[in-house]
Amino acid sequence: MARFLLQCDNHGLMTQAYSTLALAEPLKRAVAEMGYETMTPIQAQAIPVVLTGKDVMGAAQTGTGKTAAFSLPLLQRLLKHENSSASPARHPVRALVLLPTRELADQVAQQIALYAKYTKLRSTVVFGGMDMKPQTLELKKGVEVLVATPGRLLDHIEAKNTVLNQVEYVVLDEADRMLDIGFLPDLQRILSYLPKQRTTLLFSATFSPEIKRLAGSYLQDPVVIEVARPNETASTVEQRFFRVDGDDKRRAIRKVLKDRDLRQAFIFVNSKLGCARLARALERDGLKTAALHGDKSQDERLKALEAFKAGEVDLLVCTDVAARGLDIKDVPAVFNHDVPFNAEDYVHRIGRTGRAGASGLAVTLVAGSDTRLVADIEKLTKKKIELEPIELEEERPRGRFEEGRRARREGKGAAASAAPRSSHGRSGGSSHRSASASRDPFFERPYEPSDGAQAAPTWEAAPRPAARSSLSANIKPRRKVAALFKAPTAASDA
Repeated sequence: MARFLLQCDNHGLMTQAYSTLALAEPLKRAVAEMGYETMTPIQAQAIPVVLTGKDVMGAAQTGTGKTAAFSLPLLQRLLKHENSSASPARHPVRALVLLPTRELADQVAQQIALYAKYTKLRSTVVFGGMDMKPQTLELKKGVEVLVATPGRLLDHIEAKNTVLNQVEYVVLDEADRMLDIGFLPDLQRILSYLPKQRTTLLFSATFSPEIKRLAGSYLQDPVVIEVARPNETASTVEQRFFRVDGDDKRRAIRKVLKDRDLRQAFIFVNSKLGCARLARALERDGLKTAALHGDKSQDERLKALEAFKAGEVDLLVCTDVAARGLDIKDVPAVFNHDVPFNAEDYVHRIGRTGRAGASGLAVTLVAGSDTRLVADIEKLTKKKIELEPIELEEERPRGRFEEGRRARREGKGAAASAAPRSSHGRSGGSSHRSASASRDPFFERPYEPSDGAQAAPTWEAAPRPAARSSLSANIKPRRKVAALFKAPTAASDA
């Protein structure tokens, strides 16, 4: 397969002004309104190539401006056959953009709508987790640009809500993540519905062997564009690795936020359950926090993103799948509460900050059991990682079990000395309980479960059963138990 290779570094040596591009006036107007002046490296290289109609295989990390790199030239080419007719038949799907997650699909669709706002071109987005009816109505009106996640697009194809036999351009964005999630069979089905004569654009953070096989199957003599070495982390991100015990990670996050005067940050964890627990714990600490994971409904996820963008939420606790491809500008920091199991996810995570030339901070909290995972990151990025200690200002609290036992012991002693003795030499049960509850500081605090620590058990004694008054009361249960062990009869064997 014949290919051309263009390379550019991360410092923008080959960038140029948008005013030099041969874009139609409606697109230039929209770009100017959005404040675009200088192209990023991926834009400077991809836009001229896509304008020629050639296939492209682009390696670029998230946050490098990939959406504009493929959207603007596609819209420019679609404008050659722009149609102002209201008839849906006059607006067939001519460009298809496939993405791995709902959030990323929604964001890309919003960007395309902004670029095309002064044109007659129509666009819409379809993704799972929401009712198909509103999406179906939009599709029936006719759209030139369709942004979709693979699963929901197949739903609409099978329901005959859309046809793809006139698609001229297809974009596979975040292709590596789509393969990771398991979308390859869906992609193959979707691509089988498309005309063979088309322009295909594939963008991926890395060129893994699987990505190369996918490109070899569906791209024709692509121009290969790399704006950074595979798996290279952005030079604008300050990376720090702190050695922290698992129970101290939350306090470490609070300390870094305070010391750096950080207003907002992403916090990554490895599991949905851990995501929910950490978000609740940070919320109890007084930090405005939202969780973003796969068990959240689509409406909840979109609301969390909008709140974060609006500054109503300070911390967004995420899993990798939920946060992949999020395009939120000016996020100053990323925390890896959990070291990722997959080293490539580290590159994607810290790509959430330091975007489009801005500086950012990436903090990874490393427990003793994370040594192998850190070594994997070193191997992937080819950079030596130094683990730093971090001084936590607060005194580390006692384990909850030990603290609760000590508090109950102190409370029991106080209750014993204050409670009146009964005729049998024992303090009254009700007096003991009330004294313990009122004097014990452990019971005055709200319940706060923490990772690795269980809530202290309650040691209140259950009331003892009354002694049986007769011998027959003791014999009856034994007879019942003995009956269970009788030899089986022929009828029971049958």
